[in-house]
Amino acid sequence: MTIEKPVARALLRDDNDIRKIERRLFLKQTLSVGALTLLTGCDVTDIGAVQKVTAAMSKWNDGVQAALFSQTRLAPEYAESDITRPFPFNAYYKRDRVPFVDGATYKLEVSGLVQNKQSWTLDQLRALPQASQITRHVCVEGWSAIGKWGGVPFRAFLERIGADTRAAYVGFKCADDYYSSLDMATALHPQTLLALTYADQTLPPQYGFPMKLRIPTKLGFKNPKHIMTMFVTNDYPGGYWEDKGYNWFSGS
Repeated sequence: MTIEKPVARALLRDDNDIRKIERRLFLKQTLSVGALTLLTGCDVTDIGAVQKVTAAMSKWNDGVQAALFSQTRLAPEYAESDITRPFPFNAYYKRDRVPFVDGATYKLEVSGLVQNKQSWTLDQLRALPQASQITRHVCVEGWSAIGKWGGVPFRAFLERIGADTRAAYVGFKCADDYYSSLDMATALHPQTLLALTYADQTLPPQYGFPMKLRIPTKLGFKNPKHIMTMFVTNDYPGGYWEDKGYNWFSGS
């Protein structure tokens, strides 16, 4: 059978494209081991050496993301019709283990590099100027969902308590054993919110009652729920998942 020249050229071009795709896939699959071997010369069977290199690479990634971050670049906001219903429950435990917090006696404890270390009741927090946003929650597991959050702009709260905004970190401890932290630049971002409501109602327990931090510029695990304590510090506070190997900056 004779193949016409235009058809032959097309087949050859398709074959070359397939080979290029296969080559890219091969390089992608072997990059992690190859990079460790070629760039560091370490023995990839030495788990300790590999962990040191991957930790260094993770720290480098955090530095790059922090350098690219801008307080003037906003995450997309959406219409009411775009809201995901129902908004998914997400935690490292099942729904029946959501911690109970008594809102009547709740007080947010504040410490560290702040001028005013008074604790805050829910009524006091609700009396502050409020804002709302409809933004996308992006999970590190690969899914996302859009929800409506309301509460106190975190920047305004930090200014009200006299936080040292030259400090490096803001840390959080929660009613369960979760803890988290973020960089000061993200804390001061205009969309970072101390969320007290979801869908214009009191924040449900499964979404973080009495308060969660809503950070649409970060991956979901950087949005701590059931916050009991916050502190401003120059000492790296780590985080529940970050201390298990997740990237710390984790911008979305």
